[in-house]
Amino acid sequence: MAIFKNASYYLSAHHLSDLPPPNGMEIAFAGRSNAGKSSAINTLANHNRLAFVSKQPGRTQLINFFSLGENRFLVDLPGYGYAKVPQTIKDHWQKTLATYLSERSSLFGLVLIMDIRHPLTPLDQQMLEWFSLAKKPIHILLTKADKLSRESSYKVLKLVQEEINSRWGSDLGIECSVQLFSSLKKQGTDEAEKIIGKWLNTRIDNIPNLIT
Repeated sequence: MAIFKNASYYLSAHHLSDLPPPNGMEIAFAGRSNAGKSSAINTLANHNRLAFVSKQPGRTQLINFFSLGENRFLVDLPGYGYAKVPQTIKDHWQKTLATYLSERSSLFGLVLIMDIRHPLTPLDQQMLEWFSLAKKPIHILLTKADKLSRESSYKVLKLVQEEINSRWGSDLGIECSVQLFSSLKKQGTDEAEKIIGKWLNTRIDNIPNLIT
C-alpha cells in the first residue's frame, strides 16, 4: 500500500501522558483481539512485521505510533475483549481508549477492524459510541472475508452497512463506510487505500480541535 510503504516505528505509550504532542495527523486502527488487526495493518503496509501479530490475544497493550512522514501517524491501539487480562488492566485501557478516541485533537479518523463472522460485538459498538462523540470519519474493515462464501460475505456487509448507517451514520453527521477485507487473499486493499489516502491528504488545518 503506497501510503504506508515507508511506515516506521515511532513510539509506544502506556498512558495518555506518554503520547506525543497532538500537532500532526493520526489515523487509528482498533479492533477486538484476534479480529485480524495486526495482520490488516501489515497487509496494508506490505510489511510482515510492522505490527506485532500475537498468538495470544490481548498480549500487546500499548498505543503504538508508526510514522508515515510529514507529521502523519498510523496509531495501532490495543486489542480489546481479551479475557485473560486482569480487571485492573482492562479498566485502565477502557478509560485510556475512551479518552483518546473522544478527545485526541490530532486524531482524524478511525479504522475499525471486525471479524466478518462476528461483526458489531458489544465491544465494537462501545468503540463506535466513544469515537462518534468526536464526529470524525470511521471506516470498517470486515476482515477474514475469505472464511465466508461470496454470497454470505456480501450479506454480512449489507447488514453491517445498514446497522452502521442507522446508528452512527448520516443522521449524526458522521462519515461511516464499510468494506470486505482479507489479509490472506489481499482482498480490499485498493478500496482501503483510497479511503485512508483521502483522509491523509486532508489539510491538517481542517482537523477539528477538540482540546483547547
